[in-house]
Amino acid sequence: MFDAEILVAPVVLFLIVVAPLWLILHYKSKKQLSQGLSEHEHRQLLELAHKAEKMAERVETLEALLDQESPEWRRKV
Repeated sequence: MFDAEILVAPVVLFLIVVAPLWLILHYKSKKQLSQGLSEHEHRQLLELAHKAEKMAERVETLEALLDQESPEWRRKV
């Protein structure tokens, strides 16, 4: 027969330790999401966007150089 007393200890442990931590972390993450990006994250995003633009310019320059030196390079791939 199923003994309900076996489940008492895990349930109590869950309710005392896991559930409060779970709720605290859940609402903390919800609060961070609702606030949007922090100033540091915004700066990082702008820096990454700037680096991506520079990288795109470099790729265009490299492609132009390859087009001059080896016009068939695109077909080799």
